[in-house]
Amino acid sequence: MAQLTDTIIVGGGLTGSLAALALADAGFSVTLIDADDPTTMTGDNFDGRTTAIAYASARLLQKLNLWNAMAPQAGAINDILVTDGRPAGRFRKGEVAPGFLHFDSRELEEDGEATPLGWIVENRLMRRVFFDAIAANEQITLIAPAFCKGMKAQAGQAEVTLTNGDTHHARLVIGADGRRSPLREQAKIKTAQWQYHQTGIVCTVAHEKDHMGIAQEVFLPAGPFAILPLTDNRSSLVWTENARGAESYMALSDDLFLAEITKRFGPYLGELSLAGPRWSYPLGFHIASRFYADRLALIGDAAHGIHPIAGQGYNLGVKDIAALRDVLLETRQAGLDIGHGTPLAKYDRWRRFDSASLAFGTDALNKIMSIDNPLLRAARSAGMGFVNRVDPLRKMFMRQAGGDFGDLPSLMRP
Repeated sequence: MAQLTDTIIVGGGLTGSLAALALADAGFSVTLIDADDPTTMTGDNFDGRTTAIAYASARLLQKLNLWNAMAPQAGAINDILVTDGRPAGRFRKGEVAPGFLHFDSRELEEDGEATPLGWIVENRLMRRVFFDAIAANEQITLIAPAFCKGMKAQAGQAEVTLTNGDTHHARLVIGADGRRSPLREQAKIKTAQWQYHQTGIVCTVAHEKDHMGIAQEVFLPAGPFAILPLTDNRSSLVWTENARGAESYMALSDDLFLAEITKRFGPYLGELSLAGPRWSYPLGFHIASRFYADRLALIGDAAHGIHPIAGQGYNLGVKDIAALRDVLLETRQAGLDIGHGTPLAKYDRWRRFDSASLAFGTDALNKIMSIDNPLLRAARSAGMGFVNRVDPLRKMFMRQAGGDFGDLPSLMRP
């Protein structure tokens, strides 16, 4: 019989690998299973996307001793400028026009110092940091590449079977196996889901001038156009376009594609050049009706997938990890079974309402901001201007952007 570990995590992406490190840090033994070869996952060409790390999520990375390895190459977000339907780039810091929404990190302090509102980190860098830490952690057994065939709940434990016939046993299985989670489907957990008929186009752009740590988001009828600061005079472009339009833009030559994004950037960053390949992916919404089943907990995209309009998708998964860790620690300290339905139901209550609130909120925001109506555009601009002038409202939205709201798990508290 295979060795019994505390947890088996199926899915070694950014969420699953971080969950393994967080649980191992708490003293749980972890078996991490992923279908991809770690060498492939950490390669330069595997994932050219970036991830927004809210400052509350960065606290978790700091406490797990992961942040220092990625901080030098993380682009700090010092300001966020939001506008509706016209290039925010014509305005520099201190020159925000009426109707804009401006978040200034100097208004938020932590330990007596201003903290960035978040950071933009390249996915390949995060993968390397996580996998280096996993390789050095004796509490984690990595099995990859390996395909999970399914799981079966048994008395006091769960059995996970791989396609090669191997079996592994744990008190609890954690599904971090993506938006189409086979574990979620096997457990017959229903989801509310739909497609946006939008595509996200992502690439890295080098520019002549310093972005000064300003993240900009322009709401256009086809979807938001975000310019997010990276290091070394580079920015990550996250461009939401209708599916047909995105296909056409992706088919353009590099020169023509660069001309299109230059129109949307405006002149404020000077001359632009592409600093990497383009990536695109369809956008959709889903949220599970519950985040657990018999000896199974869902985290990250297996539990929820939201529109990238607010850059909170990964941060929701980080909260899942931290909340599940707290629940399992409390259960172990009480001498109880970590895979029992009672603690898993507590995790579900903690995370599902928060996740649903943000998921449906971003869904509504995307739909409202995509309506191309002059009167509605004027109302939206007036609304943003009002929030910008009211300090308590503006600071509340800033804390939400930083993931610093609601019932925070211990790893995400100051």
